[in-house]
Order: sequence, then C-alpha cells, then structure tokens
Amino acid sequence: MERSSRIEGFYRLDMAERLRLAKEFGQLTDDEAKALAGAGGLDPKIADKMVENCIGCMPVPLGIATNFLINGKDYLVPMAIEEPSVIAAASNAARMARPKGGFWTSSSAPIMIGQIQLTGVKDPSKTKHIILEKRAEILALANEQDPMLIKVGGGAKDLDVRVIQTLKGPNVIVHLHVDVRDAMGANAVNTMAEAVAPVIERMTGGKVYLRILSNLAVHRLARARAIWGKEEIGGEDVVDGIVEAYVFAEADPFRCATHNKGIMNGIDAVMLATGNDTRAIEAGAHAYAAMKGGYKPLTTFEKTHEGDLAGTIELPMAVGLIGGATKVHPTARACIRLLGVKGASELGEVAAAVGLAQNFAALRALATVGIQKGHMSLHAKNIAASAGCPPEMVDEVVRIMISEKKVRMDRAQELVAEMRRKGGSG
Repeated sequence: MERSSRIEGFYRLDMAERLRLAKEFGQLTDDEAKALAGAGGLDPKIADKMVENCIGCMPVPLGIATNFLINGKDYLVPMAIEEPSVIAAASNAARMARPKGGFWTSSSAPIMIGQIQLTGVKDPSKTKHIILEKRAEILALANEQDPMLIKVGGGAKDLDVRVIQTLKGPNVIVHLHVDVRDAMGANAVNTMAEAVAPVIERMTGGKVYLRILSNLAVHRLARARAIWGKEEIGGEDVVDGIVEAYVFAEADPFRCATHNKGIMNGIDAVMLATGNDTRAIEAGAHAYAAMKGGYKPLTTFEKTHEGDLAGTIELPMAVGLIGGATKVHPTARACIRLLGVKGASELGEVAAAVGLAQNFAALRALATVGIQKGHMSLHAKNIAASAGCPPEMVDEVVRIMISEKKVRMDRAQELVAEMRRKGGSG
C-alpha cells in the first residue's frame, strides 16, 4: 500500500487515532508505538546511566508533522517541543509546498573537524609546512584509532593547517577531516585528535593544548529547497511580504536572531525527538550564520519569474544514528523507525527541510496576519490548562479569551469559575 504523509484533518483526531496512523505509516511494533506514546516513560535504570546525579525524567510533548514530501518520498516527522504552533506551522507549510513538488534536498559527506591547537612555535609558517609534509603519517596514526570506522568506509581523510593570531601570539591549528559515517562523530574525532597530538609536538617542537572536535561542521552541510505557489500561499502580495521579511533579516542582526531561532524551532524539535545533540546543532548553525561577515539568515527567499516563492536553506548538520541517546532511548529509536531514514545524512536533510518549512510559516504569518493569530489559539489552550480548566471546558474558554483578546491566566480562571457556577445552578 502506498503511504502518504498527507493526512487530512490529522490534528482533529484524538491521540489514540493519531498514534494508530503513525504506527501503520511507520510499520512500527507494539513496543515502538508504546514508546512514542510515552507509555511507562524512560526506564529509571536507563536514565541513571545516561546522566550524572539523575533523579527522574522531564517529559516533553511529542507530536507528528504531516504532509512532508521530500525528494519524492513521504515522511511523518516526529517533533519533540513544548512551544505551541510549531508542529502545526511546519505541517501547514509542508502542505502548501506539495503542489510544486515538496522539498528537494542534498548534503555533503559526513566530515567532522578535529582541532589540534599548537602553541609556542617560533616560525608558524614553517611549522605549517612541516605538518603538511607529514600529512600521510599523521592520517595513518589517526586511522589506527578506529578500525571499525575504517571498515565501514570512514576515517581520517585529510588535514589542513591554519595559522591564527590570538591574544597570546600565533597558534598553529591542525584540522583533521574525519568521515564519521552515520555517527555524530565526537568520540571518534576526539580520540584521533588526542592520538596525533604528541606526534605533532615532536615534529614541531611546539606545545599542544586543546585537541577536540569542532561543532562548526562546515564540511557536513545539509541543504533543502522548495517552491510555494503564489495561489497556494495567498497571492503575490504575500510572496512580496515574505521576501521583504527575509531582506530585513539579511540586513539586521536583531531581526536575524529571531529569524534563525524560528528555523531552529523546527530543527531542534526533530533533533530532540531522535535523540540527537540539540546544543551541537544550535552552535554549528549560529556559527555558520556568522561566517560570511556579520550574522546572516540560514535561509534565502526569492520571487521567481512566475511570481512564486522560492526558498532555500543550508547549514551544518552533525547528526547521528549510531551511539548516544539515538540507540539508548526507546522513544528516540521509535522516532527514527517512524521516519524511516536509512542514514544520518538523510536525517539531516529531513531536518533541514523542516527548518525551511518552519521559517516559511513564520515569515508568512508575519507578512500577513501577524505571528500571534495562529500562535495565540494554541497558547490559549496552554493557559486554559494551567488555570485548571477541565477538558470539556477548554474549547469554550479558549474561544472566549481569543474573542476578547484577553489570553491571560486570570481571565481563564474567571471563565472556569463562571462556567462552574452556571453548571452548578443549572
């Protein structure tokens, strides 16, 4: 049976029915479906092995973004996030991209950088050349550290050397380029960097201090592009408004910070759901945004000759399917199974597509009704729940608060009290 992520009215279904459809789509086992539902939570014994001083777990809502068509393949995308409207916005953006073919993605090889900081050298340029002359020896030693990685086609593939100026004088920085395959790669890269550091010291007479992976993974990029038809998104005025919002972010770092934060709303949610390191992805993305002089958007938006909207995204995506929480956490494993990705590069491309969709949705809202209209209805549900509103009253409390433009805790409490009095007198 052909599977489609275009599920009409998915948000209207109850949780049990959504879970059933996700289980069917991903061909999940009963245990995997239970993990998605949070049944039983994370085993405390597993949690205690994942972090120090563990006292429990902090559950985060897990939802499904629908409608994603990426490189001609349908995906249901798990997203773990507490912020209202993010999953709905991504799903809606993906739906509007489908008529023009959805998203098209690509990525570079999974190359991570290991940095070795060499200090105390009198002739930095000469030292650089000495290291480059010993390139083969250094790479061979690095590759001795991880035979399994070599066996699957990875390993240290190259190195380069940079001379940088610091507050204490010149440093010579060696970059190991390591193909980490389907791992995030920190452990493999750090082990290699530590192994070659003493050899580099002996070759140069310098002193190595830091030897560690860089989260600015400029050789491990994920890209996505999409076209949104003008009729689908509200006309050419909306296209023009989105382009204006983009050029604002391109010109102003204050706006750009929020622009890029919106992108990461989507990407971080996918990373968290799949057990990946959200902090590493965030650090790499924002550093990449600042590489070309100033702090710039991770996306671009342009108006095509036909008047449609073309969007693109490019950013480092150091994701893994091997090791860490991706293998230990049962919910992360179930989310990866639901996605059906065959490798880390595919996961990174899916996340990039979600980031582009999320950014489009935010800019479209800003360029039309404003960000609060869609966000506020979902925020109002949170306020109602926080005010102790019974489930059967939530929809009415939300409706009244929004109509009054008083989405506040005190107003929600007043409405709940009024409804209870009326119910009691009736």
